[in-house]
Amino acid sequence: MNAPLKPIRTKADYEAAMQLIETLWESAPGSPEADQLEILGILIDQYETAQFPISSPDPVEAVLFHMEQNGLERKELGELLGSRSRASEFLNHKTSLSLTQIRKLHEVWKIPADILIQPVRESA
Repeated sequence: MNAPLKPIRTKADYEAAMQLIETLWESAPGSPEADQLEILGILIDQYETAQFPISSPDPVEAVLFHMEQNGLERKELGELLGSRSRASEFLNHKTSLSLTQIRKLHEVWKIPADILIQPVRESA
């Protein structure tokens, strides 16, 4: 077995862990080295989650991305949200979606509701 495992608290600890993982990558399943590799992977994941959190996408950006990917126009969003002005307010970060609108976008366009329910960030 290689060096004893310890918590990853600093960037130096992280870099050492990444180097160690490379040496353990080809470990035989069931070996002590493979167990060390698995534990090291968990420690690295915890450090990365704490140091590099991924925030949820802005609902406006998610809707715009979906529209672009599917060739949809603002007019179609307006029909789904109830009016063109409502769609414009949403796309201009002036208002959030109602629960009914979230449900419609989720059901019809298959955009995940957990993204749509996020507060709309003010535009820059």
